[in-house]
Amino acid sequence: MDIYDLMNDVTDAIVEVDASRIPFRSFKPGVGPYGEPQLLKLIVAHLNHLPEYKANAVTKRTPDLLIPDDWAVEFKIVRPFGDNGKEAEDWSVNLLHPYPGNVSSIGDCLKLMQLQGSERKSVAVIGYEHAPPKISLTPLIDSFEVICEKVIGVKLSKRVENYRRLDHPVHQAVRVFAWEVLN
Repeated sequence: MDIYDLMNDVTDAIVEVDASRIPFRSFKPGVGPYGEPQLLKLIVAHLNHLPEYKANAVTKRTPDLLIPDDWAVEFKIVRPFGDNGKEAEDWSVNLLHPYPGNVSSIGDCLKLMQLQGSERKSVAVIGYEHAPPKISLTPLIDSFEVICEKVIGVKLSKRVENYRRLDHPVHQAVRVFAWEVLN
């Protein structure tokens, strides 16, 4: 399975969670407010109902998503706005903190480079925007790529990106970005 197919299936799972209108805790119905562990559990349940995954996808501490003998994927969620419609503070830190051992996507790339196993390694970002965006995720994603490759020395594949509209009143669209970590 290639990264395009995997991320398309992940994006479909996110849209399915949003369409269910099941709220996360006391937030508005839709996928946007879900935390990373809760959302990944639902994504894995969706993947395991697809024949190509043979019910083998699992969530783990490292990596976040493991498809044995195929993919090891670390995920991050970015949302410039909270469920209340107000701009979130420090929403970009989860991507850009450039230090080993950190929980950012850059730290995830470094962690994946050390991971043993036959699986290809990928870092993925689930980002939420308004439609049209009030704050575009594009500058953040471009910055992530530059810091990885030019500052940290992590070689990434070409970016894969999916876009889908959602029902949530604030998190109106999801953009899923992914790269294979090539080092």
